[in-house]
Amino acid sequence: MITNICCIGAGYVGGPTMAIIAQKCPHIKVTVVDLNEKRIAAWNDADVNNIPIYEPGLSDVVAEARGRNLFFSTDVDKAIDEADMIFISVNTPTKTYGVGKGMAADLKYIELCARQIARVAKNDKIVVEKSTLPVRTASAIKDILDNTGNGVNFQILSNPEFLAEGTAVEDLFAPDRVLIGGDTSLDGQQAIQLLVDLYANWVPKDKILTTNVWSSELSKLTANAFLAQRVSSINSLSELCEKTGADVNEVARAIGMDSRIGSKFLKSSVGFGGSCFQKDILNLVYIAKSYGLDEVADYWEQVIIMNDHQKRRFAKNMIKTLYNTVSGKKIAFLGWAFKKDTNDTRESAAIYVADDLLSEQARISVYDPKVGAEQIQFDLNYLQTRSEHENLQGVIANVSPYEACKNAHAIAILTEWDEFKTYDWQKIYDNMLKPAFVFDGRNILDKDSLQKIGFIYQAIGSK
Repeated sequence: MITNICCIGAGYVGGPTMAIIAQKCPHIKVTVVDLNEKRIAAWNDADVNNIPIYEPGLSDVVAEARGRNLFFSTDVDKAIDEADMIFISVNTPTKTYGVGKGMAADLKYIELCARQIARVAKNDKIVVEKSTLPVRTASAIKDILDNTGNGVNFQILSNPEFLAEGTAVEDLFAPDRVLIGGDTSLDGQQAIQLLVDLYANWVPKDKILTTNVWSSELSKLTANAFLAQRVSSINSLSELCEKTGADVNEVARAIGMDSRIGSKFLKSSVGFGGSCFQKDILNLVYIAKSYGLDEVADYWEQVIIMNDHQKRRFAKNMIKTLYNTVSGKKIAFLGWAFKKDTNDTRESAAIYVADDLLSEQARISVYDPKVGAEQIQFDLNYLQTRSEHENLQGVIANVSPYEACKNAHAIAILTEWDEFKTYDWQKIYDNMLKPAFVFDGRNILDKDSLQKIGFIYQAIGSK
């Protein structure tokens, strides 16, 4: 029976997942460790509203379990030593160097975790891959553990997360499925059963699937690839709708009513973002190419090509509509996070739209309910398109949407925050330069009411 869990990595996966496990399994001690002292301090903040990750409902879960059986620490060695089961939930970014640059997953943090576990562990451990990893990573982890450890027996399980940011707590409370992959040996099957029993504290057993490790690892990449493919598919049609006079929302509704297709992930937008979709598809492309499956790789790479095109197209359309120049013009961005109900900005469409407009010498004013100036500047500086000073000069963050839009030539909706629908749009219009433009990259505002006020309104996928 598992009584002590350690999770290495206090990010968007590790933090929420362990908080829910701790809440649902009060008999198990759960310790989340990270070398980032600032992040751990935020998780331990006396005011749970200041935890580093914003997810609806997460603060309440942390408040209930923290200090009882949920702990956040920078003492990684101690947590590894005490744990029966260790979850690895560290970042696996796309490589920016060497072989596989721009496609392959960078596994250096995974390897560092494996070597640290091997060095510290004095008794048998179950190691669980929670990070999204390429197929057959488990064998690499096991090689490191078996050959550099202290004679300890390790079992490696794959337990990918299928969380949607913004609904992560809800997804963890009632998951569509929990996937656990492990070795087919007797010891492997026993390890799988221990993790099954853990989740069975609140997840119905018919929703807990067990496979071999390779199937589990590939299923995670495939799930994200299929979802991203749907987004790029409807976005490709949005451009055709604009040319033909069709309305992409009506098309999506019509095809979504087909039970074989379904309505989810058919919302046309300025493009998908987040840490998973692009990274996982590029990983899938790289794996296919490494096996010589060029046609498979080309098929999935087109999903990314379409998404990049959609972001660039949005920016180009803004420039064209604003009389072919945005130089010196103030453009207000409503939203910077990659989707509503999260403060995660990784691969957000807003970053790339802003980058294109800055290259055209626009002045950008940003308001996002959960993203501040420091993160916005970090995202732009990460692209290395221009100097940090130039980014500071070109983009400012506002604490008020009305201030962000004041004296703007145009507004771009980049995140689908519900509050944007409730604003006093007459007040916003009155304080803008005329003609006043709204470019709705998320199709969330009411076209008729905005046009009645006097806005020139454009949305994705309709004339």
